[in-house]
Amino acid sequence: MPAPKPFQFICGADDFLVGRLGKERFEALAQEAGADDFAREIVNGFANNVDEVETAVNRFRDAVQTVPMFGGKRVVWLKDVNFLADTVTGRAEGTLRQVEALQELLEKINPDEVAVIVTAAPVDRRRSFPKWCEAHGDFTLTGGDAKDGAEALVGVALAEAREAGVSFGDGAVEILLTKIGANTRLLTEEVRKLATYVADPAAPGAGGAVIEEAHVVELTPNVAEGDFFEAADRFFAGDLRGTLDALQRHFFAGGDARPVISSLQNRNRILLQARVLLDAGDLRAPSERFGFDKSAWAAAQGRYAEHFGGDAEKSSFNLFTQNQWYAGKLVSGGKLPPLRRLIDNQQEFVRAFEEIIRRPNEQEAVLRDMAVRCLGA
Repeated sequence: MPAPKPFQFICGADDFLVGRLGKERFEALAQEAGADDFAREIVNGFANNVDEVETAVNRFRDAVQTVPMFGGKRVVWLKDVNFLADTVTGRAEGTLRQVEALQELLEKINPDEVAVIVTAAPVDRRRSFPKWCEAHGDFTLTGGDAKDGAEALVGVALAEAREAGVSFGDGAVEILLTKIGANTRLLTEEVRKLATYVADPAAPGAGGAVIEEAHVVELTPNVAEGDFFEAADRFFAGDLRGTLDALQRHFFAGGDARPVISSLQNRNRILLQARVLLDAGDLRAPSERFGFDKSAWAAAQGRYAEHFGGDAEKSSFNLFTQNQWYAGKLVSGGKLPPLRRLIDNQQEFVRAFEEIIRRPNEQEAVLRDMAVRCLGA
């Protein structure tokens, strides 16, 4: 039977996921060791400069070398370590010396006397210390790397749903990510909320174990920067009454006109590009369930990528930086307007923005008039 590892090292790109797993492990170790409050210690490893790094390492040294007051095994958690990242503080010579000292401390840990957990985010895994931890400790990488982007967030949402005993229906997780944005903490809490709702037999339209797209649309707030789903969805579905009602609710809640116009412009830009490519035959009409055909999407992206300047950052000015499924959903969710109507929409949005500058106290009236001009016909 292999000897137990002298310490646990948990790292990842997302501090929330790393910290949450660290807390679970810390509590489990404390319970297993029967450690009371005097035998547990949490050391804050967050540091803004080299002096604070030294302070954190010294406090950790004191913690692991302290003899328990009433005997037994101690449990020590060095949490929120941020000086292992590729930052100014992380690259400083003084920090590198302290990391060497930390490694020496971990080498001398006796797991029979003290259980140690180290949580760090983010971490530059090119350096020797994380590689050493992976070889000599109980190493866990959670949440994937930062470069994984949306795929890592999808994994977080699916894992949280599995833990809650539910699953996502077709398209539900994509809509959830689009509404929440890249906020892992909020994403996990939102999945828990939705899971509680669908598991409630008394909830209208729920009472099952599947989070459907309709649940996300109805229950999840639109917190992603600059995106206001309800008004934009109703507008591009050609629903004038629904658009006016959504605008009324938005302004009743104290909202401002500018983010609504921005959301409409962003959506309209995406539809303009999709309309042109569909009319040219470069894309096929998307399926409401599966979005654009992946092979046609990839071919069109390769053909026109040079015209977008090679910018891979997500932007409504570049259709191919959008999620392929989401872009197809926007087009298939309602009747895609003709190119002339989309161009007229863009001009109306500019006109409304200019009108708001002249009439800042009549923002709702300006947007209602704009909606009537665009959809009234």
